[in-house]
Amino acid sequence: MLVVLVGVEVRAVQEEEHYGVPLERSDYLRLKPNRNSCKPEEFAEWLEGFGRGKRLAVDLFSGAGGLSLGLQWAGWTVAAAIDFDERALETHARNFPGMSLRMDLGNPAERDRLEELLAPAKGRIDLVAGGPPCQPFSRAGRSKIRSLVEHHGRDPEDRRKELWSAYLDMVKRLEPRAVLMENVPDMGLSDDFFVVRTIEQQLEELHYATQVRLVDAWRYGVPQHRKRLILLARNDMEKFDWPQAVEEKGRTTLRDAIGDLPELPVVPRERVGDRDWPYGTPPEKQSDFAKGMRKRVQKDVVWDHMTRRVRADDWQIFDGMDSKTLYSEIDPTLQRYKADQFTDKYKKLDWDDLSRSITAHIAKDGYWYIHPDQNRTLTVREAARVQTFPDRFRFAGTRSDAFRQIGNAVPPLLGKAAAEALLPSDNTPVDGTELHPRWVTVRSDLTAWAERRRADSDWYQLPKLSPLHAAIVALLSSTRLQSEQLGQILEPLREHAKLNKYNLGALLGAAPTSAARARIDRLAAAAAGKQSLWEEEEDKEKHELPGLLGMKPAERTLYRLLRGDDLLWVGQGALRVAARLNGSDSDRTNRLSDGRVNLVKLVGAGENAALRMAALRLIGNTVCRTKDPLCDGCPLSQYCVGREKVSGDLFSDAVSGTHGRGTALTQSREAALRSAGQR
Repeated sequence: MLVVLVGVEVRAVQEEEHYGVPLERSDYLRLKPNRNSCKPEEFAEWLEGFGRGKRLAVDLFSGAGGLSLGLQWAGWTVAAAIDFDERALETHARNFPGMSLRMDLGNPAERDRLEELLAPAKGRIDLVAGGPPCQPFSRAGRSKIRSLVEHHGRDPEDRRKELWSAYLDMVKRLEPRAVLMENVPDMGLSDDFFVVRTIEQQLEELHYATQVRLVDAWRYGVPQHRKRLILLARNDMEKFDWPQAVEEKGRTTLRDAIGDLPELPVVPRERVGDRDWPYGTPPEKQSDFAKGMRKRVQKDVVWDHMTRRVRADDWQIFDGMDSKTLYSEIDPTLQRYKADQFTDKYKKLDWDDLSRSITAHIAKDGYWYIHPDQNRTLTVREAARVQTFPDRFRFAGTRSDAFRQIGNAVPPLLGKAAAEALLPSDNTPVDGTELHPRWVTVRSDLTAWAERRRADSDWYQLPKLSPLHAAIVALLSSTRLQSEQLGQILEPLREHAKLNKYNLGALLGAAPTSAARARIDRLAAAAAGKQSLWEEEEDKEKHELPGLLGMKPAERTLYRLLRGDDLLWVGQGALRVAARLNGSDSDRTNRLSDGRVNLVKLVGAGENAALRMAALRLIGNTVCRTKDPLCDGCPLSQYCVGREKVSGDLFSDAVSGTHGRGTALTQSREAALRSAGQR
């Protein structure tokens, strides 16, 4: 026994020498369920008791309840929250009424069980919310994803990677009036919004009007740099708006958020803070934000104002930093990490600025969140404040459990703002007719127009082209040839899918510029003796041909689009069309974020997505010009919010009534399409 104890003691000393502080696990905070919570077998009774007459919501992938709290502040009662994290569910059960259920929604059988549990509330669930974990998807796997959606996510293979489809499946089963989904921007930006487009189109086919935004959380009172993707949908009205956002000068700073919390004594290697800490006297200029955080809490105590012990060398580092100090500027004798690899390893926060985004990484270390003037990292309570959890909100488990739950949460104030856009309106139709979202009609008209143009003289501008035709168009795309010139070059090869010496000669003879001939020479050199290049071998040609031809990134993207790959072509012309149809300036500001979001509405998803994307490129490069656009030649002009501001129509009112109806262009419009520059 003595040997065992000595061994444990030696190991503890070794660990302390390695980590620089005594290792300890904080106490486990156990939380009793909310007095208005209920078990599944009590749910029907709960509905007729506490839940009677309330606007009900279900929160899928709820975590600790950041989004649930936002819904509650906006006027909903969360009837059920579902997650797989036991600690988070213990937290949720303490802070909210209704059911807090541990389920793996990636399992179709569990979704069947959830549907059965919620059956007593059928027709009464007004909103389904949640933030399904979403991994980026490769384009190679998109046919599988499409299959998952078509079969309601009931594929038993790899289901945990497809939790967004499980979320969509539950929306279809519960049929709420409104839907709210939150996620990181990478859910859209990392894969051309493929998953988002798929979800939107599925919801629109169920007669929901949808809206996607990339939102800066600080615009809704959250005191941190945090951008989130929010998808909203409702089946009772077409247009709906978010509450008024704050301007930059009115944002909530870190001082507003945590400046009233008591200072903690910080001694290297000693405990910092505790579960219960005296709140003390608030500052004379306590912010409105801080006052709101202190409501309904014991006045003389602040809970969970505690953080990790501080190493002696970290204490020195923190003491010598300000908010602009880079890790590379720290005394090299104190650096434990390679300065060239960990350029932002330490970050001291600025009182008069926003905090860095609070993430789940804060559970591992707090070096990104160093207090502005105390030589320590943020406490649990300070991190919760930055996420806009009020001081009465407690988190179950250890200190690390609390940090993880806070970092994974949706900021409640952001959730509240998103939810308020979905509140029932006095203007909601009551005749029971199904909503027919505007964008479904727009995409249908765009598809029909593109199919006609593909069958006519614009065949080379629209997918699915052969590898040869797509390669020629991609290589010539940067030569500034006009559309009619490009058509003249391609027309002799229209019926040929392989390059030989005869049609190569025709190509070179038709090339009007030295730049165009140089591109064709590249094509000939790469293809010499390799007739197999032009075979319809999907995997091979998509990877081999662009590389052999030395295509630049933009050329590769265009090549793949014209071959029929489902992607966003973020060119200036297409962005301009999308911005004008949405009545925004996203083609000039925030092109890669808001610009893409507007483009997503027009492209949609499904087998014709690539065709619509290429059609938008064609319209943007011909009639939808920067100045004096030829709106009467545009198939979408009747839907264009920005037409009155920019229109430079060259056509008479006599023919304007036919635009956008899917009719063939008049000869005048055809001329406009042909003469407009290939930009």
